[in-house]
Amino acid sequence: MIDFSKLDKTIHEKGRLGIMTLLASRVEPWPFQDLKGELDMSDGNLITHLRTLEQAGYISGEKLTGDGRPQTLYVLTKPGRKAFEDYLAILEQILNLGK
Repeated sequence: MIDFSKLDKTIHEKGRLGIMTLLASRVEPWPFQDLKGELDMSDGNLITHLRTLEQAGYISGEKLTGDGRPQTLYVLTKPGRKAFEDYLAILEQILNLGK
C-alpha cells in the first residue's frame, strides 16, 4: 500500500515541482532569468517559490555582481536532491499503481 502522505508537499506544488525538476536536470546553476523563462512565471511568483524551497533547504541561491547586471544563480542542495529523488520514487509507485 502506498502512503500518499509521504509525497513532499513542499515539492508537490506545480511551480516548485517545475523549479526542482529544472534544477535537477543539469549540474550547472540556473540563473533566475532562465528559470523565469522556462517556467513562464512572474518575478514575484518565482521568488515566492524559490524562497519556500530555500527555507526548506532544498535549493540555494548565490547572488553575483560584476560588470553587468547582477544575477542570482540557483542549484539543488544535497538534501534537496535527496528529497526530489524520494519524491519521484513515491510518485513512480503511485503511477505504477494506476496502470
